[in-house]
Amino acid sequence: MTMQVTRRHIVLALLLAVLAGSLGALAASQWGSADERPSIHDFLHDELTLTPEQDAALDRVEEDFAAERQRLEEELRRANARLARAMEEEHRYGPKVSAAIDDVHGAMGELQKATMRHIFAMRELLDEEQGRAFDRQISRSLTGPQRE
Repeated sequence: MTMQVTRRHIVLALLLAVLAGSLGALAASQWGSADERPSIHDFLHDELTLTPEQDAALDRVEEDFAAERQRLEEELRRANARLARAMEEEHRYGPKVSAAIDDVHGAMGELQKATMRHIFAMRELLDEEQGRAFDRQISRSLTGPQRE
């Protein structure tokens, strides 16, 4: 018995690939990278010696960001759902699919911008020495493992 590949199969495969990629990117940003370096939050709490005041202020910054991140991740899920609908409607790379992809990219961009604002808000809580260590950790997190 042979199976004929139809447009519907192709669209479904493309949709699954887009969704898997989006979810993978979110998971990677949440749970760190494969090289097992600590997350930024783990680094702040475990590697830096924070004062009780810094620790309390950091908790507030993290709570504020958690709510914003949840809202932005929900918008990204909605944008992915719009992309899925557009793909089902057009069955090709048409104007609806193109616009939906732009929506997904916009939602991803807003999430990244909010994350950067959060990174800088955390950095503002640190003293000069802590800030330098934080900057090195951020650089390592953004560039991946360095080969010597």
